[in-house]
Amino acid sequence: LDPSWCIITMLGWRRALFSSRNGLNSRSLAPRRGLKLSNTTFRSLSACQRVGMGKSWKSLHFNYNLKHYEVSCRFLTSGKDLPPHSEVTLPALSPTMEQGSLVKWEKQIGDELEEGDIIAQIETDKATMDMETPSTGYLATILVPEGSKDLPLGKLLAIIVENKEDIDSFKNYVPSAPLPSQQSPSQPSPPPQPSQSIPPTYKQSIPTPQQTTPTTISGRRVLASPYAKTIATEKGIDLQLVQGTGPSGRVIAKDVLQSVGQPGIVIPTPGTTYEDISLTGIRKTIAARLLLSKQTIPHYYISVDINMEDVLRLRKQINSDNDNIKLSVNDFIIKASALSMKHIPEVNSSWMETFIRRYNTVDICIAVSTEGGLITPIIPNADIKGLQTISSEVKELAEKARMGKLQPHEFQGGTFTISNLGMFGIRNFAAVINPPQACILAVGTTEKRLIVDEESDKGYRPAPIMSVTMSCDHRVVDGAVGAQWLSVFRSYLEKPFKMLI
Repeated sequence: LDPSWCIITMLGWRRALFSSRNGLNSRSLAPRRGLKLSNTTFRSLSACQRVGMGKSWKSLHFNYNLKHYEVSCRFLTSGKDLPPHSEVTLPALSPTMEQGSLVKWEKQIGDELEEGDIIAQIETDKATMDMETPSTGYLATILVPEGSKDLPLGKLLAIIVENKEDIDSFKNYVPSAPLPSQQSPSQPSPPPQPSQSIPPTYKQSIPTPQQTTPTTISGRRVLASPYAKTIATEKGIDLQLVQGTGPSGRVIAKDVLQSVGQPGIVIPTPGTTYEDISLTGIRKTIAARLLLSKQTIPHYYISVDINMEDVLRLRKQINSDNDNIKLSVNDFIIKASALSMKHIPEVNSSWMETFIRRYNTVDICIAVSTEGGLITPIIPNADIKGLQTISSEVKELAEKARMGKLQPHEFQGGTFTISNLGMFGIRNFAAVINPPQACILAVGTTEKRLIVDEESDKGYRPAPIMSVTMSCDHRVVDGAVGAQWLSVFRSYLEKPFKMLI
C-alpha cells in the first residue's frame, strides 16, 4: 500500500485480515477526520483481505500523525498463523434456550462436511435436537467432548477447514481467551447480607469444645468442631450445607442443631440407600414451567362424564371398512376439542398481563411421555383437518418425540393441550395448565357404567362412559365459559357425525 495514504500496523499478525461482513469500504472510511481513500487504494487494501479465523478485526483506530492515518487491526489469535477456517459454536436451537448439553458427535475429525449435514446432537431445554453444520469443509478438531453439560450459547465446539490438508494444523489447537473488551463486564458483588440471629432450637446447655479440627466434606475442606461433626454424623447432615458462626466461620454444634429442618438440609433416613439422578435440560424446564404455572395461574377445575357409545361404534366401522385407516379414540377427542374451540373462542386465548390474546388458529398440543420427560407436540389447525390426517400426524409426532427428533416448530407454541391417561386406567385427574395457554383437558379412561334408560325394561343399562376434567385459568376463562365449552365438547363426542359435516 502507498504509505502516503495509509499505514497498517499489525498487532500479533504478519498480514492484514479483514472480514467482508464488517462492511469496510472507502465511503465508510472517508468521514473519519477527512481521510480520503481512492478506489484504487481501497482495492489495494481489499486485496489484503483474508477470511481465516472466523474472527473479525476487533477495532479500527485513526491517529492523525504527520498527515498519515494509522489503521490498527486487532484480532483474537492463539499466536499461530493458522490456515483459513470457520468456528462451530453452540447456537440457540429454541427461543428459550440459554444453555445446552452435547449428547453425541455425529461427525468425527477428518470427515467431509456439507451444509445441512447433522454434525452433533444437542440437548436443549425442550428436547434433543440435531445441529447442522454451518459450512462446508472438513472437521479439523473437536473442542468439546460428548456428554458435556450446561454449555453456554456461543461456546466454541469445533473447527472446520476448507482444505483437508489443513487438518493437521489444528491438531493441538487451543482456543485463545477473549480480549478484555469482549469479556462481559464483571458484575459487582452484592453487599454482604447482615447475619440474622436464629432462635435456638434447644434450650439445654451444649458444651462446645475449644479444639477445632478441619474435615473434608464433598470435596471441600470445612472447619468444624469435633462435637459438631459428631452431631452431623448422627443426624446425617452434610456440614458443607451448614453456615458456620464460630471463629473464622467454623461450624459449631449449635449451627448443626439449628440447621435441622431448614431448606437445603437433606437428612436421609438411617439405613436407607439412594441414588442421585442428574437433571436433564427437559426435566429442568418442566419443573420451572409447572412451578410457574401453579404459583401464578389461578386454576379451577370442571368435570363431565361423556357417553362414548356412538364414538366407539363409528370408530369400529371406519377401521373395519378401511385397511389403511386405524383411528383411535384420542383422534376423535382432538377433533372435538378443536371444533369446540371455534364455538367458544374465549378458551382459545392467553393471559398477557395487560391484555388477553385470542388466537385465530386452533393448535392442539398432545402430551407425550418420553424417557427424558413430558413434551407436547402440536397438531396445527386441527379444526380444519380430517380425522385421518390428525391420526397420522399424531402417530408421527409421538414417534419423533420418543426418539428426540422433534423440530422446534413441532413442539413450541400451541393454544390448547390434551393430556390423556385413560390407557393407564385412570378414571379422572386434574392437569396443570401449560403456560401461556388458558386451559388443559385431562382425559380419563372409558369404562362400563350403569346409566338411566327409560326404554329398557330394567330402567337402566350399561354404557361406556369417559370422564374428563378441564383446568382453566380464571383470569381468562370464567366458570360459565368453561362449562359452555365442556357442553359443546360433550355434544360432539355423543353425536360424532357432527364432526364429519
